[in-house]
Amino acid sequence: MAPFITLIFAFILLYTGGLLGWTYMAQWQHALQGAVAAMFLLTASAHWGKRRPDLIRMVPMIFPRPDWIVTATGLLEIIGAVLLVIPFTSTAASISLAIMLLAMFPANIRASREKLQLAGKEAMLIKARTLIQIVFLLAVILAGL
Repeated sequence: MAPFITLIFAFILLYTGGLLGWTYMAQWQHALQGAVAAMFLLTASAHWGKRRPDLIRMVPMIFPRPDWIVTATGLLEIIGAVLLVIPFTSTAASISLAIMLLAMFPANIRASREKLQLAGKEAMLIKARTLIQIVFLLAVILAGL
């Protein structure tokens, strides 16, 4: 839920800044790019923090080296967040991040089905997680237009 809250709060904050005179952020797309980047930087931080073991457990068992996958996806989230706010690379970053969100969704399905603990709480129900994932996908795609 924290990534969702970060996305919404950062967008409101950045867009409001645009309306108050930060001209670059006065365009909704630029504010959305900043908000999506903030969301991915937040989620990337979990790949090395106290939530890392939870993320490793989420990786479907058919994949070898879940620890490496968690590290790699964290690095890709950081790279994608940075490239998303650079005008020349924002479209490619948007497409790449959308693909990564789709590729990582099976981990969320596993966490929900197996009722895995994430940060001490049971994983979100798959219906709710799917809705949030759709919001994330839309935000990422719109940010890259």
